[in-house]
Formats: sequence, structure tokens, C-alpha cells
Amino acid sequence: MDKIKVRLVRSLIGCTPQQRKTVAALGLRKIRQENELPKNDCTLGMVKHVQHLVEVVE
Repeated sequence: MDKIKVRLVRSLIGCTPQQRKTVAALGLRKIRQENELPKNDCTLGMVKHVQHLVEVVE
């Protein structure tokens, strides 16, 4: 199964509570922290929801 790396590149200050929960669900807490996740529809939907805060490396 394919995997993607997601890195938090912007601060959560000023974000909505829903966006904060989405970033937490991706397993990210600090700026420049990376997490490797499976590439599926659920994960890609969460990344799209917070695309202005994260960077994706395939």
C-alpha cells in the first residue's frame, strides 16, 4: 500500500477548532513534524481540508 508523508508547515494559531482536530487526527502537533500515513481516501480528504497548513511528500 502506498504511503504519504505529511509535514505541518504553518501554525495552528487562528485556525478553526475543526482544522485543529483534523491536524491532530493526522498525528501532527508541532511545526516541521512529519508523519507517514497510508494513502487512502480518508487521509487525502483530511489533507485537502487543511492543505494551507501542511505539505505532502509522496
